[in-house]
Amino acid sequence: MRPRIFGLENEYGLIFSPNGRIYLPMEKVLGYIFEGLIPNSWPSNAFLVNGARFYQDTGCHPEYSTPECDSIVDLVVHDKAGERLLEACLPAAEERLREEGLSGEIYIFKNNTDSLGNTYGCHENYLMRRDVDFWKVTEQLIPFFVTRQIFSGSGKVLKVSGKPQFFISQRAQHIHEKTSSSTTSSRSIINTRDEPHADAEKYRRLHIIVGDSNMSEFATYLKIGTAALVLSMIEDGFNVTGMELEDPVKAIREISRDPTLKKKIRLDDGRQMSAIEIQRAYLERAREYLGTQPYDEVMDDVLSKWAVVLDRLDEDPMQLVREVDWVAKRHLIQSFVEKKGCGWDDPRVFLMDLQFHDVKRTRGLYYLMESKGMVERIVGEESIQRAMSVPPQTTRAKVRGDFIRFARAKNRSYTVDWTYLKLNGYWEETILCMDPFSPINRRVEELVSQVAGLRFYR
Repeated sequence: MRPRIFGLENEYGLIFSPNGRIYLPMEKVLGYIFEGLIPNSWPSNAFLVNGARFYQDTGCHPEYSTPECDSIVDLVVHDKAGERLLEACLPAAEERLREEGLSGEIYIFKNNTDSLGNTYGCHENYLMRRDVDFWKVTEQLIPFFVTRQIFSGSGKVLKVSGKPQFFISQRAQHIHEKTSSSTTSSRSIINTRDEPHADAEKYRRLHIIVGDSNMSEFATYLKIGTAALVLSMIEDGFNVTGMELEDPVKAIREISRDPTLKKKIRLDDGRQMSAIEIQRAYLERAREYLGTQPYDEVMDDVLSKWAVVLDRLDEDPMQLVREVDWVAKRHLIQSFVEKKGCGWDDPRVFLMDLQFHDVKRTRGLYYLMESKGMVERIVGEESIQRAMSVPPQTTRAKVRGDFIRFARAKNRSYTVDWTYLKLNGYWEETILCMDPFSPINRRVEELVSQVAGLRFYR
């Protein structure tokens, strides 16, 4: 299989709970969080020393974009590193509030909806070949993404006609189009904005905005891994035919409302299939495709896990309480309801729904499960801690991280984007970095060598 660049963008929910009746603009709270990550640069759209991007998105949401990764495992690591970085900012941010006489707690949630019904996203990015017909690829991918929520959804309790109902996905009810160039006004399954952040003659970006943010490392690994595998097989001519849906937007919502996974959705040709059956059609085609390729340990593992997950979902979804976010959340809430003898409309149920996504590990329900060994891990904590300050060593992110360390060590003003690095002011210099696969830039190496005694990770 050809190499590929991956990236994940997560917008986070933010709440300030004051001690007393205090009004504080959320922009100020976010500013204190920024101070912990990017000293002396608020307000900012800034890149970090690990190659990632951190900025304020629409609606005053902190957003973390992973550095470019060329392995799915690296992507899981750096996605989790974003959580850890935000968590690490909380004590200092709360202390800054106390200095101003504004005591209280800051909560950061890796989820996709707020109490007012607004949604914020988790965006997936896959570098793809320019010479492949983009529209033919997207038509084959849409049924896959519509049904993938059965193992990648994060779960949500919503009131429907006044009664609480459990949904598989947080984002599914907010999707309005198959494809669109917008990420807010007409949210789609596949976003068509063509920003490859690379050589535009060779590549374009597949930008997926339909997925939920995942707390589960396993769910992230499988979500990205299956999508990458399906994309590769379509690029290489292993097409998936006959899976076109009559109404993808209707289908994605219907699937989300059925935790039993028995709901049949209508295809263009009049047939009706369940989400599991559609996923199995992609799985079997992927198995055929991998049989023609040189052995790839990660993709072989993804295929194996995909098959096991579909089998368990078919038998009883609750078997996947360790692996799948929506199953774990549903299990927690159901256990609570049975223990307390209350209903799903109890206010504490909606609070649990939110607390599942709290990134503070001593407080978040997902992390309390993790601390008790109740979830499946994919990566080690040591790797996550390292990724907070060290970029992937096999992509362009390494060049960016080295450059930022150099500029900070020299106390130089700088400007950084995905494709260029710039030293500002006297002897201003711009360095282009158009190849996302390259961890080496001769000019940056020359600059780095000027900083005596500064350790750079290679």
